Parts: sequence; C-alpha cells; structure tokens
Amino acid sequence: MKLSSSFESFAKDAPEHQQAFGQLVKTWGDLSALEDKTNHLSYLAVLAATGKTSGIPFHVMLAKKSGASRQEVISAILIGLPAVGNEIINALPIAVEAYDVNESLNS
Repeated sequence: MKLSSSFESFAKDAPEHQQAFGQLVKTWGDLSALEDKTNHLSYLAVLAATGKTSGIPFHVMLAKKSGASRQEVISAILIGLPAVGNEIINALPIAVEAYDVNESLNS
C-alpha cells in the first residue's frame, strides 16, 4: 500500500515531526477502548465525513487487516450520509477500489 504523496513528503521532508506524529497516533490508538476493527471503521467514517479521501485507501487496508469485510467498510463510509449529506458518497468508490485492490493482492 502506497502512502499519499502528502505523507511521503511529510516523512521525507520532516522526518522528526513525522516520527513524533506517528508516536502520537500509536499512543492514541492504544488508549482507545474500541477494538481494532471498530476503531479503523470509525476512522474511515470520520475521513469520509470530513472529505479527507486521500487517507481512505491506507485506512481501508488497516480495517481489512483487522478483519473488516467489504460490506463493513461500505457501511462505515456511508454511516454519516444522513448527517453530512451527499458529499460522503465521494468517498465510496475510493474505499471500494482500495478494498478490492487489497483483495486481489492477497489472492
């Protein structure tokens, strides 16, 4: 799985900041009361709701590694539709493509 060009630049051009950020994310995840799959699916819902679609493929991979099914990923993406509106739908093809690409890599 390839990181977004933004994260590649972050790691290359500001490695100390990227390491500190990575530690924060790890610690934050360790503090979560949610189990891994739920945590990753929830994060996908937040990415979709905020329009941060560049991170969706990476986080779909993490959700899938945690045992999330294709339908669970789709449901996580669409859960915010009533609250946020149709913009959420923009995230759906990105998530499905990322799930399916990872599926074919595992075959």
